Amino acid sequence: MSAIPAHRRGVFTKDLDRLTGVRSGKGNFYPQFRITTQRLERVVQALDAISRALVQTVDGPEKLVRAVAEAARIHLEADWVLLALADGTLPEAHPRHLILDAEGTAYCFEGIASTEDPSGHIPDLVLDRLLDILRGQLAQFRRPAIESHHAHVPIELDGDVVGAFAAWTPGHRTLDGTDGTVMRILSSQTAVALQNSALFQQSQLLLAESERACTEVRVQASELAARNAELLATQRELDAAQRHQLLDCERHRIARELHDGVAQCVLSAGMHIAVCRGEAEDKVDAKEGRALVERLDVAKDLTRSAVEQLRSAIYALNHRGDARRSSLPEMLAQLATVHMPDDLHVTLRVAGAVVELPSGVEHTLLRIAGEALFNTAMHGNASRAIVRLAYKPTSVTLSIADDGIGDPEKLRMMLRLADAPDVDGHHRGLANMLARAREHGGTLDVRRSRMGGVRVLATVPQSSGAVS
Repeated sequence: MSAIPAHRRGVFTKDLDRLTGVRSGKGNFYPQFRITTQRLERVVQALDAISRALVQTVDGPEKLVRAVAEAARIHLEADWVLLALADGTLPEAHPRHLILDAEGTAYCFEGIASTEDPSGHIPDLVLDRLLDILRGQLAQFRRPAIESHHAHVPIELDGDVVGAFAAWTPGHRTLDGTDGTVMRILSSQTAVALQNSALFQQSQLLLAESERACTEVRVQASELAARNAELLATQRELDAAQRHQLLDCERHRIARELHDGVAQCVLSAGMHIAVCRGEAEDKVDAKEGRALVERLDVAKDLTRSAVEQLRSAIYALNHRGDARRSSLPEMLAQLATVHMPDDLHVTLRVAGAVVELPSGVEHTLLRIAGEALFNTAMHGNASRAIVRLAYKPTSVTLSIADDGIGDPEKLRMMLRLADAPDVDGHHRGLANMLARAREHGGTLDVRRSRMGGVRVLATVPQSSGAVS
């Protein structure tokens, strides 16, 4: 050290003393250095034990408390180690206290009515110290105390003393400042580690509960989806049943009108023809009488054939043959073929993607088609009719065109007068069609068809009733 200037040797000596804990100028430097080295090795081992103890946080508070106490017992070579929290502090932390003996056997009195030693060999001073801490008598623990064979340090959290950490060593193990530092490190980290461990355990429980809740929600969502599918299927069945009922009502209405109106007229005409035939046989000469009788016979046969056809149509209308038809195109196809006269050929054409409409809208379109075809068959003298149903993005269009003798201009005038009182009771069917279309925000128009007859055109907005 002679190479170091005199004014620097004092500074160097103080730094070396601070780092090693010995004075380099004395003759016992090496013995003290060996002692310091051993102390440093002990400190390093203690810090290593502390680090291993504190990483037990994720394994739960029980393992953490046991690891901390075990690290202190090994480092201090202690006969007894006590770690305890005062009642009411850190309520989430468990266990609240732990005692280790020299062999590492653990003692805990949680859940026991008293702190009497069940083994009978824990010293009274350890039990008394435990009772002081549990009862919150922490004034004596606010400052660390390091004695020859006993030490205790407070366990602090956010500046408050929440417990204490104490140890007792045998006669050959004298405690020093380094041991006190190790205990303070352990105690200062224990409270935080206990709190973190408790929070971690709570978070694990919350995570498990949330996972169970998510599983339950998924199960409920699956059940709700199944029930929703069942409800939709039931709704479709109800809609189909309602459409069937509406079609049956329409069929029975037409059958009733045919039976009570048209059939009776045809029967009456036949009866009059029969009467005229009898009178003709009596009043005309043979040659002219035979020709007239023959024409009357033809008329009588035609009326009989008409009555038979009407009865057949009435029977078909009152006895539905296909109960599975439910969509509007299917109902229109059935309506167009089941009761039309043989000399009227009806064709149904559907354009666009078929969309399920509310029952009221489908019933309206079905009634309009039935009324228009009835007029075509009874008044238009048509041989051919085309029913077109077009599904458009914003509307549904229904048209009935024929090649008959109807006059569109006259029918349009009747539509304009539809709101006026009907004096003679005729053409109420046309007014009813207009009223039905308007009920759903639609329109009704009569035009000249390309086939030369009349074209009835009804348009209903799609938004008024498309079923999603």
